[in-house]
Amino acid sequence: MAMSEEKILIEEKMRIDIVTAHPESLSSMLGASIIKIARDKGIVNIALHNLHDYALDKYKHIDDTPFGGGAGMLIKCQPVFDCIGKLRKERSYDEIIFLSPDGEVFNQGMANELSLKRNIILLAGHYKGIDQRIRDHIITREISIGDYVLSGGEIPLLAVTDAVVRLIPGVLGDAESALEDSYMNGLLEPPQYTKPADYKGWKVPDVLFGGNHKEISEWRDEQAYEKTKNRRPDLLD
Repeated sequence: MAMSEEKILIEEKMRIDIVTAHPESLSSMLGASIIKIARDKGIVNIALHNLHDYALDKYKHIDDTPFGGGAGMLIKCQPVFDCIGKLRKERSYDEIIFLSPDGEVFNQGMANELSLKRNIILLAGHYKGIDQRIRDHIITREISIGDYVLSGGEIPLLAVTDAVVRLIPGVLGDAESALEDSYMNGLLEPPQYTKPADYKGWKVPDVLFGGNHKEISEWRDEQAYEKTKNRRPDLLD
């Protein structure tokens, strides 16, 4: 590969900037498994940013009580605006995403869409949440991983990051692996088997031994449809 071609590839890799009050809770997961492989290959660049580094007082406070009263603390505007403002001076971003239980529910189609972006920011909330002005004036998209509340946005952030990174070309050793995952074609994944063919009398279906790829494909399609109909009929709508 010519030097100029290599330089272009490096410049076009995906970048994910993660803004959080607790970066230490993310380091181990971002340095393991598929995400580690993607980072080691130089396919994705993931940078962690600690909101406490942008606090103005000596105690590094990033939260305060909500106007109008009520329990809990809110992340203030200033550290978030300063952190993301600094990042936006360095590069342009396709999306600035806030992980929130009242966002649009994350799904495979959304993961596919985000995997095609070049630069994204993921903001993890914490405490009671974040000042509404952050959502009104910085955030371009809000994502939820389900109808429940967690202590912070770090776990949802990891789920989104993992789902997106594994779809980027070159990350998985077998490119077809991701294409056969659940939800990629609107159906759940069919049953999968490995050696031995007979385990305690439980045998692998004969169709998988015949070598007839058309029959195997048809069997998998049928199994995927039946599994989806029984477990997630809502997907068939």
